[in-house]
Amino acid sequence: MPNVTVIGAQWGDEGKGKIVDWLSERADVVVRFQGGHNAGHTLVVGNQVYKLSLLPSGIVRGTLSLIGNGVVFDPWHFAGEVEKLRGQGVTITPENLAVAEQCPLILPLHRDLDALREDAMGAGKIGTTRRGIGPAYEDKAGRRALRVCDLAHLDAIGPQLDRLLAHHNALRAGFGVAAVDRDELVAQLATVAPAVLPYIQPVWALLRDARGRRDRILFEGAQGVLLDVDHGTYPFVTSSNVVAGQAAAGSGMGPSATGYVLGIVKAYTTRVGAGPFPTEQDNATGERLGTRGHEFGTVTGRKRRCGWFDAVLVRQAIAVSGVAGMALTKLDVLDGFETLNICTGYRLDGRIIDQLPAHAADQARLEPLYEAFEGWSESTAGARRWADLPAQAIKYIRRIEELTGCPVALVSTSPEREDTILVRDPFQD
Repeated sequence: MPNVTVIGAQWGDEGKGKIVDWLSERADVVVRFQGGHNAGHTLVVGNQVYKLSLLPSGIVRGTLSLIGNGVVFDPWHFAGEVEKLRGQGVTITPENLAVAEQCPLILPLHRDLDALREDAMGAGKIGTTRRGIGPAYEDKAGRRALRVCDLAHLDAIGPQLDRLLAHHNALRAGFGVAAVDRDELVAQLATVAPAVLPYIQPVWALLRDARGRRDRILFEGAQGVLLDVDHGTYPFVTSSNVVAGQAAAGSGMGPSATGYVLGIVKAYTTRVGAGPFPTEQDNATGERLGTRGHEFGTVTGRKRRCGWFDAVLVRQAIAVSGVAGMALTKLDVLDGFETLNICTGYRLDGRIIDQLPAHAADQARLEPLYEAFEGWSESTAGARRWADLPAQAIKYIRRIEELTGCPVALVSTSPEREDTILVRDPFQD
């Protein structure tokens, strides 16, 4: 049975949490491989709503859940999220949750720098979550980060802390902010360390052993391909690689182990924060999509921008991530629209193009070319069989498959985990 890698194929918020939760019933191991606690995943199980941002979605089912080395790790948020989920009745122990030793730590100084930069950028704001994700990845690349394994060796972090503070105190001085209190930071780390230490393990070795047992492994991505630092709408992107190829580097497994790539695709398009959005509907249509889809960020609570389905962007995301099948989510939000529009191409300075240009200035000038599509009046909400879908909704799905060149493997028709239509099982494909 193959392993499965789940990635978002738009700008995030595609409904990955529900799909990973649904798939985790078929998996033995779930591993997060990039991002941090800026990733919001909402799971609805009966009357209970679980909001995750750092922990793998499989933890709610009790599936062995791993935080891979590609994740930037806020130990204070980790401790709080664990306690919150325990309060909701979720069992979390070192037997079903592990954190990679190599994860870079997100520290208070990273959150400070994130906020200072955003406030100083004016019209150039990126629209970050201000949670320190970008600065933490910068320190990892700059070889000055403290890592999860350092929590077990706080008496030996002096030289590394010198490297870190030399960089950050210079930046803070430029912003007119006081230097980091070194002793206070060490004391804070010593206080939070006991909440993390029991979970620290060599995740790569756990995955090696799982593969040796022929366990089914589910690789869980965060954000979406259009936020990838290389392939997204730069500079309005996240600070890590989101494409499926990162599953190998961010977990400690070779690329041959990452298996079937499932791209999560919303039946329309949304985006949080600044940046280009060719099919955005800043009008009554966008309001209707946002209201019906409850489009508010799980992490930030920010209202999401909404627009029509963009086949150009999804086709490009599928290509750069090697997506084998799509999970189409929030189909029910489109119930009752008389006409739906699908973007099939762009016009840029009079030329018709079929891909997203790399430069932000070109992206901002794109004019979407739409294909009008007849909607459906029947409800798709809660459908669990292909035969339960209205004929016109099926035609919409088929048209998306044609335009993106990728088959649909799953269809989600509500936030409830069981309201899912299985077209083809990724674990058996």
